[in-house]
Amino acid sequence: MSRAQQPSRRTVLTAAVAVAVAGGTAPAAAAAPRLATDADDPGQAQARPIDYHAWTTYREWRLGAAQGVRAVAGARPGVVIGAPAGRTDYTDPHTGTTTTWEYATWTSPLHPLTVPATEVVSSWNAHTPEGTWIQVELQGTYSDGTGTPWYVMGRWAAGDQDIKRTSVDGQADGKSAIWTDTFAIDDASTGLRLTSYRLRLTLYRRPGTHLTPTVWRLGAMGSDIPDRFTVPASTPGLAQELAVPRYSQEIHKGQYPQYDNGGEAWCSPTSSQMIIEYWGGRLTPGQLSWVDPSYADPQVDNAARFTYDYQYEGCGNWPFNAAYAATFEGLQGVVTRLASLTDLETLIAAGIPAITSQSFLKTELTGAGYGTSGHLMTVIGFTADGDVIANDPASPSDDAVRRVYLRREFENIWLRTKRYNASGKVVSGTGGVCYLYFPAHPSPRQRKALAAVGVH
Repeated sequence: MSRAQQPSRRTVLTAAVAVAVAGGTAPAAAAAPRLATDADDPGQAQARPIDYHAWTTYREWRLGAAQGVRAVAGARPGVVIGAPAGRTDYTDPHTGTTTTWEYATWTSPLHPLTVPATEVVSSWNAHTPEGTWIQVELQGTYSDGTGTPWYVMGRWAAGDQDIKRTSVDGQADGKSAIWTDTFAIDDASTGLRLTSYRLRLTLYRRPGTHLTPTVWRLGAMGSDIPDRFTVPASTPGLAQELAVPRYSQEIHKGQYPQYDNGGEAWCSPTSSQMIIEYWGGRLTPGQLSWVDPSYADPQVDNAARFTYDYQYEGCGNWPFNAAYAATFEGLQGVVTRLASLTDLETLIAAGIPAITSQSFLKTELTGAGYGTSGHLMTVIGFTADGDVIANDPASPSDDAVRRVYLRREFENIWLRTKRYNASGKVVSGTGGVCYLYFPAHPSPRQRKALAAVGVH
């Protein structure tokens, strides 16, 4: 479950739901320049209210505007620092340390959203050896023709020795704002939407070295999920269960207060670790040597440390979890939304489990035994009756992690955008948010399933 008192994206987007119910207006913002667009295939337009788009191929990296960045081909194309564009000082807000870095930038072509969006979440896959890090920014165009500023979506490194990975608070322009890892229109009831965006990637390294980050995937999910307290019921279509390792977050309660103290705060990294290991990701004894040897499942502690967002003060930053998964050889990770349990069935049938984000009262999910304002769990299959088989880390032991939840209850708590909390107040739901981790080179069947849910 999420941090109990954390002023996070979910808390603020809850307030946005209340504004939308009451109505409101959005002030104007400065205009953005007109930009060249991707040569997107019109056949890729989707009726679904979700548009995930990413740059991953050598050709796509070559289409971007590069300053000091070089595209590299090979089995996993990406971008690296070629000749740095310059030097800059960065003062880490969490250590107070100012350091000089060489940098280079890559800016994507403008991506016209097939679904004008109320929310956008970026995600990336990268290798950042010691002495390097990256920053991801987003700039978009509104449906009224004006533009957003450049918003920082994350400052990230796989390790924590050079910078403290962080989201950036306080970014807003009167029409939209960044809440931890989510771009959100302030008042969707006005009809204002984001119609296009571009992403800017900045690669940093220690001056005078030949070090470089490598970024293999950079993308974002834009969506406009209809406001709804309930969602249409789906028809069961699959009976299958994947053999995904089971880990409890609760057995880590009280561990490493500097990474949010284990227990209910670690649902996201615990879920991530389950799927990482399902795909064969393993940590060496040397990588785990920092963990207290008396702790069970030290790999969960490791996942918490290396997904921790020092601004959010928690491990629930969505793209930081996807980026962590992609540090394991042969894995990719994205943050997106799915439109239905049928989407989940499509993925499970291809052997791809998913991490889902949901919030609910104790009475809304039979057998859970708890309520939550935000919680991640891993969907690993479906019963013959169509009910959801989940590895739920909010369990007292590893052996108790496997749960079966009623299909109708699960799809509603996961896919709705509005709900009532215990006080009867209207608050937000996550609208089908999920993390997908899958091989860097998916099989044809896996590629087909991912494409069916909008991930390419």
